Amino acid sequence: MQNLLFVFLLTLPLGLMAQKKQQPKNEGQKNISTPFQTRLQAFETRKRLQAESVVGNVPLQNIAPTIMSGRVVDVAVNENDPSAFLVAYASSGLWLTTSNGSTFVPLFDNQAVMTIGDIAATWQPQPSLQPKTIWVGTGESNSSRSSYAGAGVYKSSDGGKTWENKGLAETQHISRIILHPTDSNTLWVAAIGHLYSSNPERGVFKTTDGGKTWEKTLFIDDQTGVIDLALDPQNPEVLYAAAWQRSRQAWNFEEAGKKSGLYKSNDGGKSWQKLVEPLSKGFPDSEGVGRIGIAISHQNSNVLYAFLDNQEKRSQTETIAQKVGFEKDERAALKIQKNALETMKNADFLQFSDEDINDFLDAYRFPIQYTAETIREKIQTNQIAPKALADFLKNANDDLFNTPIKGCEVYRSDDAGLNWYKTHEGYIDDLIYTYGYYFGSIAISPLDENKIYILGVPILASSDGGKTWENINGDNVHVDHHILWVSPKREGHLILGNDGGINISYNNGKNWFKCNTIPVSQFYTVNVDMAEPFNVYGGMQDNGVWYAPHTYNYSTAWQQEGKYPYQNLMGGDGMQVQIDTRDNNLVYTGYQFGNYFRINKATGETKYITPTSILGQKPFRFNWQAPILLSRHNQDVLYLGSNCFHRSLDKGEHFETLSSDLTQGGKEGDVPYGTLTSISESPLKFGYLYVGSDDGLLHFSKDMGYTWERVSDNLPAEVRKLNLWVSRVEASHHALGRVYVSLNGYRYDHFESYLFVSEDFGKTWQRLGVEEPFDKYGNALPAEPINVVKEDPHNENILYVGTDHSLYLSLDRGKNFMGVSTTLPDVAVHDLAIQARDKKLVVATHGRSLWLLDLQYIESLTPALLEKPLHFYTLQNQTFSKKWGSKASWWQGENQPQMELVVWSNEAKKATIIIKKETEILYQFDTELEKGLNFIPYHFQVQAQQAETSKAHKGENGNFYLSPFYTNVEGKSEQYRIEIATAQNRAEQVFELFAPQEAPSRRKQKKTP
Repeated sequence: MQNLLFVFLLTLPLGLMAQKKQQPKNEGQKNISTPFQTRLQAFETRKRLQAESVVGNVPLQNIAPTIMSGRVVDVAVNENDPSAFLVAYASSGLWLTTSNGSTFVPLFDNQAVMTIGDIAATWQPQPSLQPKTIWVGTGESNSSRSSYAGAGVYKSSDGGKTWENKGLAETQHISRIILHPTDSNTLWVAAIGHLYSSNPERGVFKTTDGGKTWEKTLFIDDQTGVIDLALDPQNPEVLYAAAWQRSRQAWNFEEAGKKSGLYKSNDGGKSWQKLVEPLSKGFPDSEGVGRIGIAISHQNSNVLYAFLDNQEKRSQTETIAQKVGFEKDERAALKIQKNALETMKNADFLQFSDEDINDFLDAYRFPIQYTAETIREKIQTNQIAPKALADFLKNANDDLFNTPIKGCEVYRSDDAGLNWYKTHEGYIDDLIYTYGYYFGSIAISPLDENKIYILGVPILASSDGGKTWENINGDNVHVDHHILWVSPKREGHLILGNDGGINISYNNGKNWFKCNTIPVSQFYTVNVDMAEPFNVYGGMQDNGVWYAPHTYNYSTAWQQEGKYPYQNLMGGDGMQVQIDTRDNNLVYTGYQFGNYFRINKATGETKYITPTSILGQKPFRFNWQAPILLSRHNQDVLYLGSNCFHRSLDKGEHFETLSSDLTQGGKEGDVPYGTLTSISESPLKFGYLYVGSDDGLLHFSKDMGYTWERVSDNLPAEVRKLNLWVSRVEASHHALGRVYVSLNGYRYDHFESYLFVSEDFGKTWQRLGVEEPFDKYGNALPAEPINVVKEDPHNENILYVGTDHSLYLSLDRGKNFMGVSTTLPDVAVHDLAIQARDKKLVVATHGRSLWLLDLQYIESLTPALLEKPLHFYTLQNQTFSKKWGSKASWWQGENQPQMELVVWSNEAKKATIIIKKETEILYQFDTELEKGLNFIPYHFQVQAQQAETSKAHKGENGNFYLSPFYTNVEGKSEQYRIEIATAQNRAEQVFELFAPQEAPSRRKQKKTP
């Protein structure tokens, strides 16, 4: 099915799909960014909600995947032994390997944030492979859709065991940390500042006291930060900084400007000069200067290279087909050029032949009803102008690849920045396209100043100082590259970080191997089917759509078996998934900006189903994650959202557009905006529908989408005016008029939590998660943007909420919340799916893959049970094994039986566990009950003094175990009682212990004479 997509669609990052017209200045509302003090309080609240949760002991299992990995932003390598290195992920924290990538351990899971922009480290002397001092600059520097805000600089002096925040919290996004080579108290930090709002905490910062105090030594303005920083390896007084003027809003990204450029310091970063005339010559200084990466030769520090994302337009005579080392774009040979249609007159268009027109229609895959004949007639009768053909094709993906900017350019200086020249002729196309803001790394071999590498969608290498380039993005290597370490000691040894994890090469990129053994995938979405066992499906950042049985446990056995448990359905950035559960084979899914397909897993048949506008009308606007939904009432009915609401009654074969624009109309900019983001249908009534938009609107329909009522007007005025992103609408399973909605301010750097419920179809709203002070079973939600809310299908009082930092649960319909688990790292939770039949919750994280939570005990927490001081849950019957307490062989682990005793306690208290047969006590032990659900292991032990009378089984380890032979030598089964006793209360349960089934005998029984 991968052949369906162009290769480039498999490489799309979580980036801005730019429609590069004249870029409007970023207009927008008042700066409502959340100050760090509020975020710090939210972190403290989060930890309290986790620590005091009554469900914190419920097991939460990670179910991978690992092979697809997630976005790597930096590595720090022990150059004395490169089998030890640190890996920083955009949203997955910091990990250490001392085994050349075969295994990793996490080091940064319990801080205020997990997002990282850059790291720096020193290492213990050999033979130790452990880091000594680690500096972490939090906040990813790639300006992406899920580049989360950091909390400043952290330092560990014990190899990552403990951490101390060293300030610069308001920078939010740190791009580089440089350590002084001889003075451990001196370091420099480059920061690009807030992503969606202006702020002065950006530029270059220097400390000379180990981070106690900082001095901002380079500052340009509130929208220009520093994206890269390099230190002269031979003179620590000389530094180079790359300033980047950029500002982003939900509808527009300005990724270049006159204030971008290169700066140099000759006094250890105390003062800076911009490398422009008359000080320096040759490097561009224009409005098109975008992100810049810097590299300095270790052999000769006068030699510098700079990777520039040049956003200047190409001249009229330069087409996108003029490339360096890549094939010509077939569309460039068409007689009719799309860009020319923007201003073409009707008469000029009619001069083209039918063959020219059909060639154009074929090349751009117009629907079959449009032919040269029908187009010519529409233009002759003035129904449309030629511009309508260009408008019809407007979509974020196409504009991404066909906008004629200069793109990647590599510059070199041989005199420490005084003079610069471009290393290559022509253009280096198909490297960063128009989204160079996502890339910018350049590396030089420490062994050869002419061997350089540039990182974009592929990774390119040059051995002649950048004159010519070779693609080394070989087999087993993902795309979208962000960091490359080049060994200073071994020629050809490379460690590469990209959107698909870590790759290592020992022959300069001819061959690579993956180091993806940890679950750090960045999921956007998740869903489940009704198979036995049920499957989980998920769409991931730049890693497509995959599915697997939910029973998956991490193992490397697939490498020998030849089949990975997770199977790929779709490339690109994986989006929402809907499954026809009547046979679990028909799947609806797709990639970014509303490109959806219907896939039959059994036959492999795939069909593109996205609705298109009518020629002459404005094209639909699709969100990056356009919403789709199969009706649970009739799974032939599929709903899909652009800026309008679309419905298909025949599995996506045909769509009707049932609404006008359900948004505020969009805004001019280079990001699709004014789009639908969420669709929900009442589980209780067919055709009762809700939709939400990225600009704060909510609509309700009770006639299958034919008419709509705008119910967001009923939200509180102070919330309504913020135009917050509707991250989720959730119609209730339990009350027809009840609906939940979450609003998200991430795209304004506004990190409050907004959750509302309506009991009357949106006529009135009540805000949830704001209760204070700390309640018996929960508290207010912390100030964290909410991505998803789900109502439990069996217990109407239970809500699950996923935020940018954790997963929360409410037992009282949203008044108060608690953390769900201390097992789950503080990672962004993007989506949730509940398998109601099996009572399982699947948690999709954007950085730590998928997790599985058993809901059977959580769903039992009704108001009546919560009032009980002690409740002992029913025990499962067990089957005895003669292998208990023995080993299969000397080198295998011991067979240790275990059952879990699940107990609810309304407060922390001491308890005694007593195992009985009738009145005889066979075993007892003391335990500490926590407030909430407790899972107490019992290993079927019997006290030695009761072993003989109870006919206990003696294991090879000398321990005694319950047996099914207490009263009956034949041993069909025995019933045992377990009591839990506290100072005030007592509860008990019974279970049966069955004898194992005997294998049928081969021998005939002797007849009795």
